[in-house]
Amino acid sequence: MNAKDPRRSGNPARRAAAERQAASGAPPRITWRNWVGGARLRTLPLAVAPVAAGAGIARMVHGFSWTLTLLALAVSVLLQIGVNYANDYSDGIRGTDAFRVGPARLTGSGLVNPKRVLATALVFFGLAAAAGLVAVVLSGRWWFLALGALAIVAAWFYTGGKRPYGYAGLGEVVVFVFFGLVATVGTVYLQTDVQTQEMWWAGAGVGLFAVAVLVVNNLRDIPTDRLAGKKTLAVRIGDRATRLLYVLCVVLPFAVPALYGLVNPSMVIVWLVLLAIAPCILIVVTAKTPRELILVLQLTSLAALAYGVLLGLAFAF
Repeated sequence: MNAKDPRRSGNPARRAAAERQAASGAPPRITWRNWVGGARLRTLPLAVAPVAAGAGIARMVHGFSWTLTLLALAVSVLLQIGVNYANDYSDGIRGTDAFRVGPARLTGSGLVNPKRVLATALVFFGLAAAAGLVAVVLSGRWWFLALGALAIVAAWFYTGGKRPYGYAGLGEVVVFVFFGLVATVGTVYLQTDVQTQEMWWAGAGVGLFAVAVLVVNNLRDIPTDRLAGKKTLAVRIGDRATRLLYVLCVVLPFAVPALYGLVNPSMVIVWLVLLAIAPCILIVVTAKTPRELILVLQLTSLAALAYGVLLGLAFAF
C-alpha cells in the first residue's frame, strides 16, 4: 500500500469508498453520468431565472438584444456549473460530504481524483469568463470585467479557501446579491442605459427564490453539517426558524406581481407559480426527515425558473 492509498485518507467518505472498492475487488467505474451529476443540473434554473427576468425588463424599455441576452445566459449558467464543481471539490476534501443525504458527490465519494474535479471547475469558470468578455466587447460595458471577476471570486470562496463564507452562515446573503440583484440588473444594464426600478424589484424577487433553494438544502443538511462543523445559517438559527425563513423567501417575491399588477394586468400569470410553491410550503412545515425535503429542492428550483420567466414576460408584454 503506497503513501497515496485512499484507504489512508483523512476524508471519511473517500476512505469508506476506497475500502468498499478494495473489498469488492472491482475498479472504480466513472461514467459521463457521474460528471453530469456533479454539474447539479437541477440548480441551473437558478441561473436562468434572473437572466429571463432581466431580458423582459430590457425589452420593456426597448433595449433588448438576443445576442447579449444569450451571452448573459451563458455566463450565468457556466458560472453556476463552475460553482457546483468547486463546491464538490471543496466540500469533498474537507470531508463535509461524508454523511450527506442525497446523491454521492464526485470528490466525497472517493472515486474521482479531487484535482480532476478542481480542474473541471476552473474550465467552467474560464468559459464563463470568455463569454463575459465577448459580451463586454460587444456592449462596451468594460466595468463588467470587474463585476465578473468579483462573481468568480465569490463563487470560489463559498466553500473554498481557509475561511469559506458558506461555512459561516453568509451564503444566503451572497446568493441573494449575485443570483438575484447582480444577475438581473446586470442583464438589463448589459443591453441598455435606461435605469428602472423594476429591475431591482425583479432582482430581489428572483434572489429570494434562490435563497429559498439554499435554505431548504441547508435545512435538510442540518444534522450532517453539524457533524462536519459547517455552521450554515440553518445550523445557527435552528430547524424551526429555518423552516419559517423558507416560507418567507417563497412568499415575499409575490409582492412584485402584487405591486405591479395594479398597473399591469399581465402580472396575473406570475401567480401561477403558487401552484408549485403551495405544496413546497406544506412539505417544509410538516417534514420529519431530511429525505422528504429533496422533492422541495427540485420544485423550488423549478418554481424559481417559472417566476423569472413569467415575470420577464409580464414586464415585456
